[in-house]
Amino acid sequence: MFLLLQDVADIEKKIEEAPDSAYEIGVVIGTYLPFVVLVLVAYAFYYYSKKRAQD
Repeated sequence: MFLLLQDVADIEKKIEEAPDSAYEIGVVIGTYLPFVVLVLVAYAFYYYSKKRAQD
């Protein structure tokens, strides 16, 4: 839990020190994209497992 809080502080610091808005967008995308991909992969496994169980 502590690591997550520390990571949020690092993200906020990077956004505050960003040279322009494109860097801010890159930081946000780079931060949230791995979580979004992980959720999509987990949903795909769930969907295919559920479909296989029904067949």
